[in-house]
Amino acid sequence: QLQASGGGLVQAGGSLRLSCAASGFPFDDYAIGWFRQAPGKEREGILCINNINGRTWSKESVKGRFTISTDNAQKTAYLQMNNLQPEDAAVYYCTADPGQRGCSVSVYYGMQSWGKGTQVTVSS
Repeated sequence: QLQASGGGLVQAGGSLRLSCAASGFPFDDYAIGWFRQAPGKEREGILCINNINGRTWSKESVKGRFTISTDNAQKTAYLQMNNLQPEDAAVYYCTADPGQRGCSVSVYYGMQSWGKGTQVTVSS
């Protein structure tokens, strides 16, 4: 199971940190990805971290503003979002996939497990 939290309303230029509590699978052997979907737009993968080797993948549009991290002892992943812009407003989802495939493959072909999303709203 994956449970995302931490969404809310923030002004443009502000920051939010999303959390994802994981359970029921070997966290250390999985890749954790964050996806988002804005109204009227396709769902997109934005960041992924592979807990097997620590490698990360990120979408170009969030590089330098968003970072992903994990606390393996707590089986929790985080998405730190800085300098949020109105175009970042979306429902954000925490996902997981066996780490053997690698983040780029997992993000492209689809993640195995999805949690319920958390809404992020950015006011201009």
